[in-house]
Amino acid sequence: MIFMGDDVTMEKKPIEIKLLKPGGFVIVDDAPCIVDDIAISKAGKHGAAKARVTAIGIFDKQKRVIVKPGDSRVDVPIIDKRGAQVIAKVGENRVQIMDLQDFSNTEVEVPEGMELKEGDEVQIWKFGPYIMIKGRK
Repeated sequence: MIFMGDDVTMEKKPIEIKLLKPGGFVIVDDAPCIVDDIAISKAGKHGAAKARVTAIGIFDKQKRVIVKPGDSRVDVPIIDKRGAQVIAKVGENRVQIMDLQDFSNTEVEVPEGMELKEGDEVQIWKFGPYIMIKGRK
């Protein structure tokens, strides 16, 4: 599932909160999330429209909510999608993988229901210190 690695570079870009769409990405409380729902209220007599975003953490599956004015800006994470190869099984649900771009080794959790063996190639998602196996290649 997640791993807190050594690489802490987190690429992100700002976007207006009202431009977010369900299924898109957003950073809430320094964690990359997938937008589950967005509700924008009408502008009132004395204020601007408010946006309420409900998001689920990509790596930790926690539900997070943010409420901001509709024209305020939030950060969108740039998730690094890479290939990796399984080097060894470490435990019942953990494997050691090697990134096929920079050849770094990392230990990560195997997603539930996925069977991996040495030599399998997988798709991984990286964002700063977080790494997860997304699927087979």
